[in-house]
Amino acid sequence: MNFPSELKYTKDHEWVKVTGEEAVVGITDFAQRELGDIVYVDINTIGSDVSKDEVFGTVEAVKTVSDLFMPITSSVLEFNGALESNPELVNTDPYGEGWMVKVKINDPSELDTLLSAEEYKALVGA
Repeated sequence: MNFPSELKYTKDHEWVKVTGEEAVVGITDFAQRELGDIVYVDINTIGSDVSKDEVFGTVEAVKTVSDLFMPITSSVLEFNGALESNPELVNTDPYGEGWMVKVKINDPSELDTLLSAEEYKALVGA
């Protein structure tokens, strides 16, 4: 499994890549492996403010539907439109082309509550 060190992680298996006042959010390699083949991604919060730990969308795999939890209080700016026609990008490239949303960070102090790559790796027992 892959655990990029430049990312921050949540206990709910989302990752965050911070760039200034914005961030990109997706699900981890561990999460996509646990879910199996992703067939649909539904993000219904574009243009909305979403608090830390609130649901910002869902991901549907062959066997289950799973909520996506916002890692930090943010305004959702953009959905990865490539996932509409290619949801399998989440499985093949979860840290690259398989990202979920771009957000504006509303409370930067919440970044300190996220896990490092080493902490997340220990959490999932890798």
